[in-house]
Amino acid sequence: MKRIVLNVFSVIFGLLLINGGLDKFFQYMPTPEDLNPQLIEDFKALSQVSWLFPLVGLAEIVGGILLLFPRTRALGALVVFPVMMGVLLTHIFSAPEGLHIAVVIWVILLWIIYDNRHKFLPLLD
Repeated sequence: MKRIVLNVFSVIFGLLLINGGLDKFFQYMPTPEDLNPQLIEDFKALSQVSWLFPLVGLAEIVGGILLLFPRTRALGALVVFPVMMGVLLTHIFSAPEGLHIAVVIWVILLWIIYDNRHKFLPLLD
């Protein structure tokens, strides 16, 4: 049962990342009207680096696809870890109103990492 729940959460997480990554290229999701002004400032500053959003979008798409399949899930977790660190820090410092969602996503990511810990242990040797 635990494996099925993790598979469902991993697929939802992967699809969420793929959607976010594709939106960075095609801008099909509308921007909310009531965004935190600090968050708007941060995104304007980040958009000054022309290659940053495409890189993050590509990492989200590739990591999301890898998370969909149990065999590549550990690699997907490694690919999206830095992106998710940015999401968590953004919600801690600039947009605390969305922190609860970021924490839930981090719990799923940490569960994936813990479930695949045997694949990561050789990296630490």
